[in-house]
Amino acid sequence: MMQRKLIIGTRGSPLALYQANLVKGLLDHDSVIKIFKTSGDRISGDLKEFGGKGLFTKELEAALINRDIDLAVHSMKDVPTSSQEGLSIEAVLKREDPRDAFISNKVSKLIDLPYKAIVGTASIRRRAQLSAMRPDIKFTLLRGNVGTRINKLKNGDCDATFLAISGLNRLGKQKLITEAIESNIMLSAPAQGAIGIEIRKSDLEIKKIISSLNHYETEVSIAAERSFLRALDGSCKTPIAALANYKDKILNFRGEVISKDGTLAFSRKVKQRILSVNDAISLGYELGIELREEIGDKILWD
Repeated sequence: MMQRKLIIGTRGSPLALYQANLVKGLLDHDSVIKIFKTSGDRISGDLKEFGGKGLFTKELEAALINRDIDLAVHSMKDVPTSSQEGLSIEAVLKREDPRDAFISNKVSKLIDLPYKAIVGTASIRRRAQLSAMRPDIKFTLLRGNVGTRINKLKNGDCDATFLAISGLNRLGKQKLITEAIESNIMLSAPAQGAIGIEIRKSDLEIKKIISSLNHYETEVSIAAERSFLRALDGSCKTPIAALANYKDKILNFRGEVISKDGTLAFSRKVKQRILSVNDAISLGYELGIELREEIGDKILWD
């Protein structure tokens, strides 16, 4: 067994640090945390203008490749569907609540937002989904960690915003939730609520150390979601949502693609017996390809 301390790489946001410390506490091995500032942390504007997916993982993956760290802890919704050569996600923790939280100081429910209310969000998925329900809603860009967004809401920059319930639960900030939005109203981002541990494929000893942390049902579920996303060539520029739940070898899956203005939506919903992660990957990919062929040129793909 490896004698030295493991080095865990993470971003420096409160949520990222919580996730890294969670992994540190679960590991049956001495470890230390090393903080990195990623490209996504440095950008103040709209992420989709700077490449979207990968902006929160690039520096951590470079550190893995350079052997500056032994493992990296990620929010799986930020991880590109195509892995860096020589790296892989080798463990996924049990998923937290994948739903979105509606947060407002002015109304108690999403449905009660006033006419032409201003909603702050950087997510084009949330914009598209809300636009489909309420074409009158106006949007303003709202980025940053939980505290930054809540302060902007308090300062009147917007009437409401959305955050992932999983992050609020992990930070002990459940009281901020005005309303939990059910997935039949707003389907979540692929892999939302899941934490992944990435390592070098060649590090078999570290793979063995973290193997007990893997939650198989979560692994299967997000494998289908991320494969669906990959088939659609999804990025931060395309409104794509997916959610799967795996239990007793049955996978319930729902995925959708929405036009940016919310006027068009295409979806797939299946319930199927799944026996392996590879089965889930195949199913998600097939559904994504089917949907892409159905959509054709009806939606502009970025």
